[in-house]
Amino acid sequence: MDSVGVAAAAPDAGPGPAWQSKCPWGAPSTTSISCSLADVMSEQLAKELQLEEENAAFPEVVAAAEGPFITGENIDTSSDLMLAQMLQMEFDREYDAQLRREERKINGDSKVSISFENYRKVHPYDSDSSEDEVDWQDTRHDPYRADKPTTTPRRGFIGKGKDITTKHDEVVCGRKNTARMENFAPEFQVGDGIGMDLKLSNQVFNALKQHAYSEERRSARLHEKKEHSTAEKAVDPKTRLLLYKMVNSGMLETITGCISTGKESVVFHAYGGNATEDKDKVIPPECAIKVFKTTLNEFKNRDKYIKDDYRFKDRFSKLNPRKIIRMWAEKEMHNLTRMQNAGIPCPQVVILKKHVLVMSFIGQDQVPAPKLKDVTLSSEDMKKAYYQILNMMQQLYRECNLVHADLSEYNMLWHDGKVWLIDVSQSVEPTHPHGLEFLFRDCRNVSQFFQKGGVAEALNERELFNAVSGLNITADNEVDFQAEIEALEKMNEDHVQNHGKKLSMFSSDGDPPIYDE
Repeated sequence: MDSVGVAAAAPDAGPGPAWQSKCPWGAPSTTSISCSLADVMSEQLAKELQLEEENAAFPEVVAAAEGPFITGENIDTSSDLMLAQMLQMEFDREYDAQLRREERKINGDSKVSISFENYRKVHPYDSDSSEDEVDWQDTRHDPYRADKPTTTPRRGFIGKGKDITTKHDEVVCGRKNTARMENFAPEFQVGDGIGMDLKLSNQVFNALKQHAYSEERRSARLHEKKEHSTAEKAVDPKTRLLLYKMVNSGMLETITGCISTGKESVVFHAYGGNATEDKDKVIPPECAIKVFKTTLNEFKNRDKYIKDDYRFKDRFSKLNPRKIIRMWAEKEMHNLTRMQNAGIPCPQVVILKKHVLVMSFIGQDQVPAPKLKDVTLSSEDMKKAYYQILNMMQQLYRECNLVHADLSEYNMLWHDGKVWLIDVSQSVEPTHPHGLEFLFRDCRNVSQFFQKGGVAEALNERELFNAVSGLNITADNEVDFQAEIEALEKMNEDHVQNHGKKLSMFSSDGDPPIYDE
């Protein structure tokens, strides 16, 4: 018995409605008859399966997928396995058709297309893809590569006679250089040359390659500078960590914000806490946090202030710039300590942590004291300020053994009716190779400011220099005066190199006179 006979005998097997025997979801009324292997492998069944496979390759199958998937009455539906396979095949066919529609909708006329090939249901009848399902990667044409791989022989050329082509051929090298641009860093945009037969000469390729490397290094430097350096009104992660530790330890109550910015540092205002490492030291209610910038642009011309200072000479090294910045902060701490011990009005040092210096705040209620250049003083107050500064310069030179080296109206504050000195990180000792030059510059700045301010008793720079230093340099003009100063510095430097100690010429036989009102 073949499959046709079984299908034809099914309607007459028993009573029941006619539609029940034809419906694929109805249960069979008679017991299914087992078929032999020869019946299953019959020629008629093989032709039907072949017909299904052929119909699956044409669009009509997709259109017909919306209708019923059983078109004839001569198909055996008595086997549950056969029904399950037919249902699964029909579902897979509809699913793949939907994927094809999605591909065509998304890709459109774009040169770059996507494929859902990996998501399709793979079956024997659908193993071969149609023409519109070819992957774009298989049809992509790379103009930079030859259709067939060619190898350069050991002798360095191919061909004979006029058709000889060497490895230095302009066309070959140009295409190779264009293909090698893909090896540049991803940040370097080389453009899309697909579809264009580009040929780059060796000179152009080498220039692009060098530029790509330079841009990559510059990008790395900018990133490192941003991460490891303080900027204006901002701090780097390491500095923030230091500030957080000070607040968490109770040394500082809170940090309110930035109050001043400069070439070498940023100053923040903070309220002091109660905890401190030294139990005898009392933290002031308001503090000033001076954060020295870790960028080195501001310190290129400032190494002369520290490399010749005997206190830091042995520790100075250009090979480690971050140590220079920490030494700069440490130098200001030591100079402020000397000034505080001598009774000179200046900020009180609280603590130093690497390049962060915490001092007392000169001002009140988060408002810093004004600079001397910004405040308007009466004639009496201006005269009082002049004599006070003259006295402080003499104390600084005689008792502290220091020269401010950057003294001007910008580094002097007016608070509580008196002048306060700030910014002494560049201060040096008088025995510094340029100490007397720095002192003469300070005297010039102070003298010019108070002479413009209307102080009649203000000395000129040469008289002020002799009054502060105790030296008696008698020169008729400024050029000869500076020449004698340089001669004294040169004599002292030669003596240091020969004997290893400083001369005592910078101090007079007696103490320098103290000027007062």
